[in-house]
Parts: sequence; structure tokens; C-alpha cells
Amino acid sequence: MTTTLDIQRRLAALGYDPGPADGIYGRRTIAAVRQFQSKHDLIADGIVGPLTLAALNAIVIKSPAFPPLSADITPPWIENLRPYLGLQERRDGRKLRDYLDSDGSTVGDPAMVPWCGDAVQTPLALTLPDEPLPANPFYALNWSGWGVPAPAGMVPLGAVGTKKRLDSKGRVVGGHVYFVVGHDKTHFHALAGNQNNSICIALIAKSTLVGTLRWPLTYPRPTRSLPETTISATIDATEA
Repeated sequence: MTTTLDIQRRLAALGYDPGPADGIYGRRTIAAVRQFQSKHDLIADGIVGPLTLAALNAIVIKSPAFPPLSADITPPWIENLRPYLGLQERRDGRKLRDYLDSDGSTVGDPAMVPWCGDAVQTPLALTLPDEPLPANPFYALNWSGWGVPAPAGMVPLGAVGTKKRLDSKGRVVGGHVYFVVGHDKTHFHALAGNQNNSICIALIAKSTLVGTLRWPLTYPRPTRSLPETTISATIDATEA
């Protein structure tokens, strides 16, 4: 699977400046991709889709030798969020607040307010700057109609899912939004913020999905589904 680090190293070898080879799909990497696209008569959207990938692979790099980039690319928003796995809202409050504010918009102190929507908005805003976001991205259920539906029957890496939060009487009192990073027969493996007061991976029942899994409007459509796997994780983590 092609990672952001692979793309950065290839761009640097071709004479572009993606910034530090740190695996973060940030502004300098996006700018370098756009420069490459412009030079090769491609749409300069900063996204490494099939045409950009083919153009990158068409240039042979001999010293040092670079293998072709795989067409199976890890979504950049997933790579952006993964380094923050394990951050807790109180213990790591400053680092977490800095990250959630790094796109220029934040819901507030994660120790004081629900912030799962912020943890979905931030990596998407940073890695897909042209992607339309919900009018209020901090309200989790607004993501249920964002972007476009994921292909029917497919569970792609990086898809966005939402669920309702109910009180003891079954009334809707809020929601939760997450990225899919795996699944089994009954549960999504959900990477998200505000799960057990942290950024972690939890198991969320597929039966709770609101509508369909969602996919960014500006990113190439997924072509494969994640295989079913099993993990050890909290089921229905606390999200309030």
C-alpha cells in the first residue's frame, strides 16, 4: 500500500519540495503534488489519484532506485490522524487542542465539549483543502449527509460513519462520527476522537450506522473493500 511517505520521497527524488519526509500530507506536500500535476498537464488538485500516480510512476528514478508506487493508496486523512492515536483529552490536553486547532477551526476544549466531529473535520480539512465540509462539522450527525455515499456493499478504508446517541428512553440526544479502518461481520473498527475520552479505535455495531458510509466528494472513489478482520477493542465506547 502506498503511503504519504512513499509519495513524499518520490516527489523529492524528482526535484520537488514536499517538506520533511514525515508521512504527513500537509500544505507543502499538497503544494508539491500540485506543482507536479501542473508540469504534467494534470488537474492541479493536490490529490494523488490514478492519473497522478501513473505520471509519478512513468518517470524512472535510477539513483537510488525507487519501486513503482502501488495503486492502493492509504487515504491521507487516515495517515494524518493515526499519529495521535492514544491521546487523552485531559492527560494530553495541550497536544490534542493544538492538533484540533491546526486547521484553523476548533469546537473548543476537548475536556469540556464533545469533539468527535472536530477529530473528523481536522484531518479532512488539512489533507483535502478543497473538500466541502458540513456547515457545522462539530455536530456529529451532520456528517451523515456529507460527501457522497461509499459504493454499495463496500467498506473502504477511511470511509466516514455516523451513529445516533440515545438516552435511557431511546430519545436521540446527539451523535458520533468516525473513520472506518476495519470491520468484521457485525462491527466497524472505528478510528475517532471522543471515544473513551481519547483518540482510539473502538468497535461500533454496523446496525447503528445512520444511512450509508460516506466518502469525500473531491477524492477518487474507492475500488476495494477492506477484508473482514478481528481486533481487540472496546465495544460501543463512551462518546459523550
